[in-house]
Order: sequence, then structure tokens, then C-alpha cells
Amino acid sequence: MPAAPAFTDGNDMTTSSSSTSGNHALTPISAHERVFGWHEHASLWFSLGVGLLVMQVGAYLVPATGLREAVFAIVLGSMLGAALLAWVAKLGCDSGLSSAGLMHRSYGSLFARLPVFLNIIQLLGWTTFELVIMRESTAAIAREAFGLDLGRSAAIVLPTLLWGGVLIALLSGSMVGLVRRFVARFGLPLVVLSLIWLTWQFAGQLRASGLAELWNRPGDGSMGMFSALDLVIAMPVSWLPLVADYARHGRSSRGALGGVWLGYAVANIWCYGLGVMIVSAVEPETGLVSALLLAQGGLIALGLIMIDELDNAYGDIYSGSVSAHSLKPKWSIKRWGIALAALSICLAMVLPMHSLEPFLLTLSSVFVPLYGVILGRLSLGGNIDAPQRRVDAASAALWLLGIAFYHGLAQWAPGFGSALPTLALTFVLALATRRTGSLRSASA
Repeated sequence: MPAAPAFTDGNDMTTSSSSTSGNHALTPISAHERVFGWHEHASLWFSLGVGLLVMQVGAYLVPATGLREAVFAIVLGSMLGAALLAWVAKLGCDSGLSSAGLMHRSYGSLFARLPVFLNIIQLLGWTTFELVIMRESTAAIAREAFGLDLGRSAAIVLPTLLWGGVLIALLSGSMVGLVRRFVARFGLPLVVLSLIWLTWQFAGQLRASGLAELWNRPGDGSMGMFSALDLVIAMPVSWLPLVADYARHGRSSRGALGGVWLGYAVANIWCYGLGVMIVSAVEPETGLVSALLLAQGGLIALGLIMIDELDNAYGDIYSGSVSAHSLKPKWSIKRWGIALAALSICLAMVLPMHSLEPFLLTLSSVFVPLYGVILGRLSLGGNIDAPQRRVDAASAALWLLGIAFYHGLAQWAPGFGSALPTLALTFVLALATRRTGSLRSASA
């Protein structure tokens, strides 16, 4: 294996002569760069799991399903999705490789460019969504809390440039420093307090509306239990192509596994559940942001959640820049991050936020089988140090088969769900057809 480069968190281009052509995304990081403990993993992934977008998706579950069925789908789907996320985190920590590095090891150095490119596209999409959410929330706060009507054009341009500028400023610094000095120490307690306050407020409204009646009320039948489970799992699955970019900085795989699982599962359950509570407590035509502002102290809580939304956009762009750097290593990770953030700002100016549910499920159809194959190839004793091919035809075929299987199930057997059967199929086939060997820490 090539020697690990000497750099802090991949934001600069300092490298040893023996690294893989200065490609930090494809080179395992060294032991002295592994600074994340259990607390940092849990704090980061709790923070990334919290967001207005997650609450909005949670609101889709009711009245499509009943409240009782929605709660069951949220808890089970979050635990399963977070477990999958934590499994990939452990693999990234064991190997010291980024997400792009795991794709190269599984699919070959040439074919891996396709999923890496798709990952960059989806991360641009996610960042655009985050900027649109922050923009619309800012405009709603200005209008409903302060009576300030910015006008149609100004309400689009000014908040987008504001949040986009802050995002670019964050990308100019150190990812490791941001996680350890701000997210873990200050950001996490503030976000938890805001969630506790909002939960208390809307729980009170539900009790006043008759919680027992709402609990037993059936859904309208437009979404079955397994479809609801797929929608919940779709959110943690969307983070699969990012988790190794952060977990590779972990000091121990045990800490990465436990921290990611607990942090993300709690956040996903809480925010999906809060979305369900909000849509169940307010009038049907009330928007999410308006409902939050109507709650006592909602302005402060919404402001804190919006600030936390910024780290979701940061997480997307940082990981996208790592993937882009793997394709064009002459550009540093920091330079790629600023370029991708600028592109996301432009897209947020012209793209409205709509059709979110199909977007999430489409991402699942690509990345569930992609990581089913990666886990089958590299985990449970897989040989991560085997000589790389340019194209691993078997892995590529299994991925494409998994995508077809996912959409086939959605078309012909929607009642069974698609995510878990597809993951199981691709994992078992990849495990059964891989070359023998043992997983060794690539950064040892």
C-alpha cells in the first residue's frame, strides 16, 4: 500500500512523495490524523441527522399512514438505516479510506468513476435543497415574525447569497476543527434544547386535540407499512456515500460504529417523529415553517435548527469535494469544496424544492445496492488490499442487477418494500462471489 500523506484533514495539498499521485481521497490516512472519538462521531451524526428537511419528510407519513403505523415505521426504519450507516462507518475507519476509496476497491479504478460521479451529482442536489430550505425559512421568518416582505426576487437572491456565503466561509477552514470545536461542544447542546422545546410544545397540542383518538385513527391507505419503512430508510441511506469520509478520521472502529449508530438513529427518530407531530397537530394547509413559528418560542428554536441545517449543507459539500478530488486530484479538496458550493448557490437560485419523496427513493435505488456490494466485498473478512482491477465486472453487474431489482420490486410488489430486500440480495451475492482474503487496516 502507498504511504499515507501528511495533511491535517485533506483541505490542503501537502503530500508525501510516495502517496498516490497526491490523491488524498484514495490514500488511507495515517494514525496521527485519527482524532475522532466516540463523542465526536455521535455529535457529528446527531447534528447531520437533524434538519427541517427530515421533519418535512416525516410529515409525508401522516395521513398516508395512521399515527401508530408511522411511529413503528420511524423507529424500525431509523434503527435499521442507522445500523447500515454505522456498518459503513466501521469499514471506513478500519481501512482509513474515503467513500471514493471504498468504491475503487470494490468496483475497480475505472468503473468506480461512475458511482463517484453520481455521488457528486446527488450531493450537489442535497446542498441545493438545503440552501432552498434555509432561504425559504429565512424569508418566512422575515415575513411572519417581523412583517418584512422582501419581494419575490429579493427573497430568493438575498437569503441564498447569505447562507451560501457562510457555507463557503466554513469550507475555507478545517473539517476536523469544525467538528471538534463547534459541533461537539456548542452546536449539539443548542440543537438538543431546541428539539426538546418544540417536542414539548407540539406534544401539548396533540394532547389537547385528543391523543388517543389520533393514535387509533387509520391512514388514508395511500402508503403501506413497507413503503413507509422505505421512506424512513431513504434518509440514512442518502448519507451512505458520505459516512466513510468522516469515519476514516476515527481512532477506533468500535467508537465509529457505536457513535454513528446512536447519534444518527436518535436524530432520525426525533426529527421524523417531530414532523409527524407537527402535521398531526396543525391545520392541514399549514406549512412546516409556519407551524414552527406559531409555536411559543418557535422563532428561536427554528433559528437554531436553521443554523444546524448549515452543517448538513457543509457535510454534503465537503464529502462531494473529497469525491471530486478523487477524480481530479490536481484540485485540492478545499478548492473543490468552494467550487461546488458556488455551483450549489447558482442552482438554488433557479431550482424550486419539489417532488422530494421521489428524489429520495431514486437515491435509494442507486446507493442501497451500491453499498450492498461494497459491504459484501470488503466487510466480514473481505480483502481490501487485493490488487485493484480497472473494472470489476462482477461487482458492476451486481450493482446494476440491484438497481433493476429495486425498481422491479417497487413496480410489481410494492407491498414488500424495496430497500431491505435489495440490500440483502446484493450483499449476499457479493459475499458469495468475492475473492478470499482478510480485511486488514489499510493505514497500518
